[in-house]
Amino acid sequence: AVMHLARYARSVTMLVLEDDIAERMSQYLVERIRRTPNVHVRTGHTVSEARGQGRLEEITIQDVKTEETETVLANALFVFIGAAPQTEWLEGTVERDEQGFILHGPRLPREDGRPRGWKPRRDPLLLETNVPGIFVAGDVRAGSVKRVASAVGEGAMAVQLIHEYLNEGEE
Repeated sequence: AVMHLARYARSVTMLVLEDDIAERMSQYLVERIRRTPNVHVRTGHTVSEARGQGRLEEITIQDVKTEETETVLANALFVFIGAAPQTEWLEGTVERDEQGFILHGPRLPREDGRPRGWKPRRDPLLLETNVPGIFVAGDVRAGSVKRVASAVGEGAMAVQLIHEYLNEGEE
């Protein structure tokens, strides 16, 4: 997103919670960002406030360690919420891994060769969770590659698998 915005904006400031952008990014992207003259990276910072009259005019940036703040002019703000799956609300319903990513098909824990607690006579479909008829696609899926194109493809696959699941009752 930063590289895309840098094509149109005079200046793009990227705030990163971590101490180094390389902690969560591929090396080729880190290098591209560092070579782009209108992109400025501020590690260990976050937005603590946004203000304006009818449109965004300024934001307050906070150092996550010292809690010092700085208010800067801003015409736009793009928020990338991160890669944490935010699936806590599924606790007790859908199986998740230690990081909270949703388990599915071949990734489901098994007992005696069958997914734990699985009632149907068939195995779960590829993107089907431990709950028959609930499918997962995109970044929240355990083992996903965290790319938009992959998420779109998985979404299309999920639609096909849902049709297969729904037709199952007709046979």
